[in-house]
Amino acid sequence: MDKADAQRRIEKLRTKINDLNYKYFVLDESEVGESIRDALKKELIDLETQFPQFITPQSPTQRVGNVLSGKFAKIAHKSRKWSLQDAFSEEDIMLWYERLTKFTTSTNFDFVTELKIDGLNVTLWYEKGKLEKAITRGNGREGEDITHTIRTIKSVPLELREPITIEVSGEVYMPKASFEKLEGFANPRNAAAGTVRQLDPKVAENRDLDLFFYEIGECDKRPQTQKEVMETLNSLGLRTDSHYKHHVDIKSVLEFCKQWTDKRSSLPYDIDGIVIKVNSMESQKNLGYTAKAPRFAIAYKFPAEQAVTKVLDIIIQVGRTGALTPVAVLEPTLVAGSTVSRATLHNEDEIIRKDVRIGDTVIIQKAGDIIPEVVTVMTDLRTGAEKPFKFPKECPVCGSEVIKPEGEAISRCSNTSCGAIMRESLAHFVSKHAFDIDGLGEKVVDQLIDAGLIHDAADIFGLHRADLLGLELFQEKRADNLLNAATKALDITLDKFLFSLGIRHIGEQTSQIIGRFLQNKEVPNELMKAPSKREKAQTSLFGDEEVDADMFPIPAIMYAMERTSLEELTSIEGLGDKVATSLYDWFGEDGNTEFLQKLFAKGVNVLKMREIEGKEGISGKTFVITGTLESIGRSQAKDMIIKNGGHVSGSVSKQTDYVIAGENPGSKYTKAQELNVQILSEGDFLNLFE
Repeated sequence: MDKADAQRRIEKLRTKINDLNYKYFVLDESEVGESIRDALKKELIDLETQFPQFITPQSPTQRVGNVLSGKFAKIAHKSRKWSLQDAFSEEDIMLWYERLTKFTTSTNFDFVTELKIDGLNVTLWYEKGKLEKAITRGNGREGEDITHTIRTIKSVPLELREPITIEVSGEVYMPKASFEKLEGFANPRNAAAGTVRQLDPKVAENRDLDLFFYEIGECDKRPQTQKEVMETLNSLGLRTDSHYKHHVDIKSVLEFCKQWTDKRSSLPYDIDGIVIKVNSMESQKNLGYTAKAPRFAIAYKFPAEQAVTKVLDIIIQVGRTGALTPVAVLEPTLVAGSTVSRATLHNEDEIIRKDVRIGDTVIIQKAGDIIPEVVTVMTDLRTGAEKPFKFPKECPVCGSEVIKPEGEAISRCSNTSCGAIMRESLAHFVSKHAFDIDGLGEKVVDQLIDAGLIHDAADIFGLHRADLLGLELFQEKRADNLLNAATKALDITLDKFLFSLGIRHIGEQTSQIIGRFLQNKEVPNELMKAPSKREKAQTSLFGDEEVDADMFPIPAIMYAMERTSLEELTSIEGLGDKVATSLYDWFGEDGNTEFLQKLFAKGVNVLKMREIEGKEGISGKTFVITGTLESIGRSQAKDMIIKNGGHVSGSVSKQTDYVIAGENPGSKYTKAQELNVQILSEGDFLNLFE
């Protein structure tokens, strides 16, 4: 290739790559795959290496420059960069709206709202379409030159789509997914700020920053409205956040703020509020500025997802598997729109690592679906009166020894008959996806235990009407309802029965895998009979053959497990070592064997699981559900998937086929976007069953 051909090819490649980058980063359109963009860029790099005389600063290959030798240069802004007044409630927004009419004769305002990206404000200068400078906000009048790191951001054009001279401002941010790969920063905002101030641009290039633009300063021709500002930025190739919206009245603005207060965690980047601007540039000019901020704009700040409060006490909760979980009792405080008075401390190791003490001032957080937790202790506010917490050596409920298996973070009560374990186990045993027995709430269970009527879950099936009517909480109707529910629950499918046992690490889907494995084991015919307590009734209703074909009684389960090795369990697809060991150990304990025999004696009749007739598009697929489903509940959606041969997972991975996104989806939605997992609306999901 001669010089002339090389120059023409280089120019064409630059134009094409810039056009593809514009479509991908600004318009969110993928004309070609990433591999194609990479191939074009590689060809350009090869040609520029061969013909270096044709390299220009605006080439897509020249984003990363040399390492700076020292401090960042200070540069004066062409126009002042103002801070915005904050609003923390709907009332604050309305007060601002009322003040607008005091400074102009107009009462008919329209507005533009923009998501307030939680990042670092920067200003870029383009001279005849070419990037000249990038500057931090600094003190609003003077900032630092960070051109070398801003050039590394792939969505920032080194050359605009028009050769105009313009000053633009935006927010540099780090996507959540990129932040999770980094260490040493408290949050994505700090990571973004630290990255743009790196002397070596290669560090910035490897950290995957991004930038949204939202403001035009000095330029050849200013737009007449803020809406036109956003449209102009996009047309020039400067990426804007697509969620901005034009509103004809303040009521619509308030609704927008409310919607995003609920949806904020669904985004792949952090936002901390909504910026509200009067749309008309003429009105903005007439409204002017105070000494500190423009009158024509305000920043609505979301209710804090983090808050400062005091630790009043630390208590221990005992779960159904005996796990001891420390919980911080807090001075009630508002976090993410709700009052929080307790936060998890997870385990003893976390208390030690964070050095949480009774009386400490702490920062707590609540984000998305996550329960409140203590993030950090403000040790500089300690007075000396704070008390270190000593993790108990004995169970606070039953007084038994607390054990902490080697290699595990969780401490557990060693007494399987502990009252707390029994209460939590009972709640699990009667839950919807287990025996599904209504009428056994916490207060009822406590009264039954205190009266000596229940010592374990099997005793539920031995309750008598006369015993219940002697208790404070029971009248005739309530007693009859509970007894009827218990009788109805005696017939249960194998998967639900296994789930009801509350074995560690074994959830609904794992129970199905284990159930299908067990019911395919060969078992002697004499073990395939109904419980003796119900044998006559079953035979008279169905006849021996049909009952035997449908049942997999408790003795059959025990027989099958006795003849299954740990190695065989471990080899079952979908189980893994931890689940297999937990299952094997549970069935090997004498106390559990006695409990199973007791259930059989009380008349519990376990039925085989039906063979699944897989539905195309669902069978063999893995689903994750996030957010609130309006027409069907999450439990019903889960049942629909499982009954049609699909799997439901609690987390998103590369193996996930679909994420079903309801209202106010959480972090799983973001993860799906990052991994390019197909996202289904509730309607899309239901269409799979048509």
